[in-house]
Amino acid sequence: MATQRNPDLTRQSLLQAAFQEIYKCGFQAASLDNILSKSGVTKGALYHHFGSKQELGYAVVDELIHGRVLDRWVRPLEKAENPIDGLLAVLRSKGPHPSFDQRLGCPLNNLAQEMSPLDEGFRKRLESVFREWREGIAKALRRGQEMGQVRSDVDTVEAADFFLAALEGSVSLAKNAQDRNLFDNCKAGLSRYLESLRAQGSISRS
Repeated sequence: MATQRNPDLTRQSLLQAAFQEIYKCGFQAASLDNILSKSGVTKGALYHHFGSKQELGYAVVDELIHGRVLDRWVRPLEKAENPIDGLLAVLRSKGPHPSFDQRLGCPLNNLAQEMSPLDEGFRKRLESVFREWREGIAKALRRGQEMGQVRSDVDTVEAADFFLAALEGSVSLAKNAQDRNLFDNCKAGLSRYLESLRAQGSISRS
């Protein structure tokens, strides 16, 4: 009842419930009835805030997944004294993805694999998140070059693209295998790759 009396809370409850349902089932199989049951609001409230299931899905990407990726990966790098140490810290933390569940994989990549070939609105939104993520890493690595922490011969755009592709591939492999050890092995390889980007004489603080 509290969410029904507060439009902002109602909207957030719907978004959170929709995120969990989509993450577990995929967008196409996600049930609006389940979302309503979990959020505790009425169908009328849903359609007051979101004109369609598609619009609700877009909002999950724009308002939840986008922000969580930035909070986890991009904003910490903006504050890191050394971008390599910053990347390693996030990579080695428990689950390198927002709301990460090894059994279910990466929420962003799951939607990209499912919906990008089917819906241009999803594709553009998801690519925008991936692009901002890659650009955030590349920008941090360039700053590291200016500070003598990252090798000057490193192509920062290429390195950011490779790191993100390898990370997402690792998550997908572990999801399919349902094997945490596989994911840990991939993270160890990615950690060694990041270490290889250090400028000679640069000291790790990780």
